[in-house]
Amino acid sequence: MSEDTEPTEEQNVQPDSNEKSEADNQEAMKNRFKLIDGEEVLHVKQPSGVGFLNMYVLGLLVFGVHIIFWKPDMLVDDESGGIAKAIVWVMELGGSKLPFGFVLVMATITWFNRMLNSSTSGKWVTVWLLIATLLPVLIQIDGLIALIRDLFSDADVEPFLGFEYNFLIAGIVLTLAFWGLIFYYQRSFDYAITSNAVIFKHAFLLSRAHRRILFDRISEVQVERTPIGTMTGYATLTILTDSGIGIVEESVGGGVGVSPSPSTNENDSNAEKAGKSLLRSFFALLFYQRTIRTVRPDPKHCFYKIRGWEDTKTLLNEMHKKHS
Repeated sequence: MSEDTEPTEEQNVQPDSNEKSEADNQEAMKNRFKLIDGEEVLHVKQPSGVGFLNMYVLGLLVFGVHIIFWKPDMLVDDESGGIAKAIVWVMELGGSKLPFGFVLVMATITWFNRMLNSSTSGKWVTVWLLIATLLPVLIQIDGLIALIRDLFSDADVEPFLGFEYNFLIAGIVLTLAFWGLIFYYQRSFDYAITSNAVIFKHAFLLSRAHRRILFDRISEVQVERTPIGTMTGYATLTILTDSGIGIVEESVGGGVGVSPSPSTNENDSNAEKAGKSLLRSFFALLFYQRTIRTVRPDPKHCFYKIRGWEDTKTLLNEMHKKHS
């Protein structure tokens, strides 16, 4: 009799364990996405690591710059031309004490990356590039301070840090730290489709963001696939609403500011007036700007470079239809 009752008790324990595990999971999801009572998570996504490949390449570029400055002689030999020697001369500006050549190259990379206005142009990436740019000067500047003190003191003054900047070690440390931050940045985005809304959550360093969009507010779901995304299987889904979520305004044109068009003078001849009028038309065309409304995916407010995007889009359309 006891043998018949034992399996029954085990069968009763198993469902209770599953129910407890499911309840714990729902409670974790509720805290993770700040759900309201009765709301259920249907779909959870995070960005694909391949989508941040350009950031990893940027870190590799900075490491390459450190390697070149570590061994600048590898760029020139006895048969090198004037351009290669000029590049090495720029690199050696300031010597090993204050490597202004390195600062010049890294500052150029930082400025160019910022002007690209791409996914690698974020504030924290720019801060990291500035740290990598100024770090050798900050480390070596104590030697300059010691040199200035030597001018006003008979006693020898040793540098505070007592070591020189090593481009190889610094390049390895900075690049590995940057790649670690990229992985952390990638994992800081959480996207969820619930029974009531679409939720975008972001938590990176001290930055926090949480957006909740109801299904009846959605006017369009736009899919963007880059060539790399097509080959590796990820895409970006941007949700557009009637209130303008997902759309940004940007100025496009040839320049910024007041155009340097020539001013007219009462004493000008007809030929001079015609020439200046032609120049004004040219500068007006050159510096013409207009503001356009366009879709620019923001990882904080869209399904940024996710895998399995077809299922996500299908579920979004079904939930939108259900709540419309």
